[in-house]
Amino acid sequence: MEIHKFKTTAKCQGCVAKIRPFLNQIVPENQWIFDLSDPDRILTIQGDYSDEKIIQALQKAGFKAEMLK
Repeated sequence: MEIHKFKTTAKCQGCVAKIRPFLNQIVPENQWIFDLSDPDRILTIQGDYSDEKIIQALQKAGFKAEMLK
């Protein structure tokens, strides 16, 4: 199973709450987690998902994301 990591503009749990419904349309909630303690606000997703669709979901929620290598 793949691990995808994204740098995001989410800043708090309120941001995560806004993102949750958009992200849950693509990825089950038990397969993603935000690390808001990291300066890059890392979103980690476990599974075989399209990076572009993940980024689009965050954009629809009003946030930016970029894939980390």
